[in-house]
Amino acid sequence: MLEQTSPAIRVILENALEDRDITPADAARLFRARGRDAAAIIAVADALRRRQVGDRVTYVQTRNINFTNICYTGCAFCAFGLPRQHPNAYAMDIEEVVRRAVEARRWGCTEVCMQGGLNPLLGGDIYVRLVRAIKAAVPDIHIHAFSPFELQYASQIQRRPVREVLLELKEAGLGSIPGTAAEILIPDVRQALTKNKLSAEAWIEIVTTAHEVGLPSTATIMYGHIDGPEHWAAHLAILRDIQRDTGGFTEFVPLGFIYQNTRLYASGRARPGPTGRESALMHAVARIMLGRWIPNIQVSWVKLGLPMAQMLLEAGANDFGGTLHNESISRSAGAETGEYVAPAEFERLILDLGRTPAQRDTTYRILHEGPRYYNPNHPATM
Repeated sequence: MLEQTSPAIRVILENALEDRDITPADAARLFRARGRDAAAIIAVADALRRRQVGDRVTYVQTRNINFTNICYTGCAFCAFGLPRQHPNAYAMDIEEVVRRAVEARRWGCTEVCMQGGLNPLLGGDIYVRLVRAIKAAVPDIHIHAFSPFELQYASQIQRRPVREVLLELKEAGLGSIPGTAAEILIPDVRQALTKNKLSAEAWIEIVTTAHEVGLPSTATIMYGHIDGPEHWAAHLAILRDIQRDTGGFTEFVPLGFIYQNTRLYASGRARPGPTGRESALMHAVARIMLGRWIPNIQVSWVKLGLPMAQMLLEAGANDFGGTLHNESISRSAGAETGEYVAPAEFERLILDLGRTPAQRDTTYRILHEGPRYYNPNHPATM
């Protein structure tokens, strides 16, 4: 596997195969690899994936509820948030959100994922009211909701500590939080991406506090805009440090920058998203750097498209993510996929790799192992 790699890359990969943590400098070197070196990195990541989590590929049935797209922030990389005067701006009432959650459970979803813009019209208690209403109607559904940015907003508008907000949400029935709004946890890059979003320090504090009060979270990165290998490596190192301290991350999700409808790209400040090589190495290096601490590496089929997402399951990833009924944030930015993928389609693509599909819940408890929905003799069942 390593015979034809360059000496520096070979040393890093040998250390990884011996279960030694690689350094951020090592990771940056891996991110720059090409040719045989890149192929070796991907092969090592796949070997580590097999060692750490086996040949199972998981997915979760979830419905996205983006309850409002009104947002005062105006992040240049986002095409979802709109000013309230915009003709396409909306805010769902609580009854509509509950209706969607009830419908999701009827469809077989075990989770609803809720995120929205920072809408001053809804009040700081909108988050706990949403959680209570959903739990009253669908007590057995897992609520995975509210990014650290939303939690900071709730804290500020209510003039309460984030810990109090999190404890109230947990008591109301919140099960976990998405680790979005991370983008790149490097201050100079964040400042260039948006001047109004929460700082890297605030993101770290909110996520760490969530873990401390018993609310797990995902971990993410947004890459392929004005960033590069050193930024990616430093970001992964921050996540690894948090996980060593708290153990609260359930998974790591690389999110390639969707550029088409964003002001950041239109202004000429960003490139048109990551290349295929960069996406492959992002997932592979994440496995090598994080896999001992965060064993679940997810492909974002919304960002990547299904064929590329399937291929990255052979580059260190082990989770296909969610079925995502009604995802709209990525689609607003220009993604061509995102509305919904049937469980049978996930299973078809997983079986095509010679791997074992498994339906999970939000915290990676296995609900069913093996094909459940896909019948190769009746492909119309997809």
